[in-house]
Amino acid sequence: MNAPLTSFTPNSLEAHWMPFTANKAFKADPRLVVKSEGVYGWDHKGGQVIDGSSGLFCVPAGHGRKLIADAVHEALMTNDYVAPFGLGHPTSFALAQKVANICPDGIDHVFFTNSGSESIDTALKICMAYHRARGDGQRTRFVSRERAYHGVNIGGVSLSGMVRNRETFSGVMPNVVAMRHTWLEENRFTKGQPKHGAELAEDLQRMVDTYGGSTIAACFVEPVAGSTGVLVPPKGYLDRLREICDANGILLVFDEVICGFGRLGTSFAAQAYNVTPDIMTMAKALTNGCQPMGAVAVNDDIYDTVVGGGPDGIELFHGYTYSGHPAACAAGLASQQIYEDEDLFKRAAEMSDYFLDAMWSLQELEIVTDIRGYGMMAGIDLAPNGPAGVRGGGFQQRLFWNGMHVKFTGDTGIVAPPFICEKSHIDEMTDKLRKSLLEEMST
Repeated sequence: MNAPLTSFTPNSLEAHWMPFTANKAFKADPRLVVKSEGVYGWDHKGGQVIDGSSGLFCVPAGHGRKLIADAVHEALMTNDYVAPFGLGHPTSFALAQKVANICPDGIDHVFFTNSGSESIDTALKICMAYHRARGDGQRTRFVSRERAYHGVNIGGVSLSGMVRNRETFSGVMPNVVAMRHTWLEENRFTKGQPKHGAELAEDLQRMVDTYGGSTIAACFVEPVAGSTGVLVPPKGYLDRLREICDANGILLVFDEVICGFGRLGTSFAAQAYNVTPDIMTMAKALTNGCQPMGAVAVNDDIYDTVVGGGPDGIELFHGYTYSGHPAACAAGLASQQIYEDEDLFKRAAEMSDYFLDAMWSLQELEIVTDIRGYGMMAGIDLAPNGPAGVRGGGFQQRLFWNGMHVKFTGDTGIVAPPFICEKSHIDEMTDKLRKSLLEEMST
């Protein structure tokens, strides 16, 4: 391991403006990870930190996978860059086929991006292009949800229902309306899908009745709302959204950026809940977090309508310089191979009960006000201590120095372990959470 880095010169960290970070506070007392392997990282002071959130939900196969590193190295040495506009390379087609193979039946076409945020904006544009190709260009309205998170590009911010992500930025898209979120008081401490709340899907019907179904292009939902605190869909909720969309010609888009690639014990949440959307966005675990990459998978009707609906030439005037980058595609293929060879999606399904039981053991602590979870993901709400996020931000730091990383949104910790973890790792995470919560309660 590298020698611990324990001191800093004045302003040595100032050049980097960090994302979603309290920059002044962080640079005064930084938390740097200098090495990672398996389910652990090591901080700059030499301490070991167990990764309780798979990075940002993107490293289910664990850190330091040599197969992925070797694949990226080979790609860079063999074919480091190919312009994706009008040219191609074999690896992107191989990865697209690999992804299509694990998507629900009929979702057979994959457009590559560089992040989940880009995937959302790409999906928005594909929806517009599809309806226009069908002669339904009046469908300009989009439906999302309160407490939704769909990335940070302007389209995703417009769809998102997290006020702090929106309030600084005035250039959001018009014609976006929000359904209510699915957290309900009566569902506190429900493990798996809650019984109450399926009727909240009728909010989409209200949008149809209010604005006219023929004006709505698509409904965007995270099957499990991840970054806002693991809001698991009530039983029947997603099925009802599908019914309303079908009845009104509305596209149903699942944001699978967090749920995708095994987090719920299946390839995608669409299979976990047996509801097939028209479009799925994905990123994160696509490459096990080893290269920036996202994707949008669409059904045959959308692809055939957009690609076959106009004259010969470019059908969709959209793309990125690094769409389907050779190194990212190599990382994606290697990651999918690991998931298959080690049967990690099945492993996640088999570990889920043990993991969720461990998280629910924390409900006896009075500082914990709710726990929600499905598969290998759980949200733990802490009682506020001042304005929203103050306790969560401080607790995240406390937990890190106690040897565990967990992603916090406001006062909610989101625990999402790597699929390679053993029961002993789940026990270690639970012990560190309990120790840190007891410390928090005593201050």
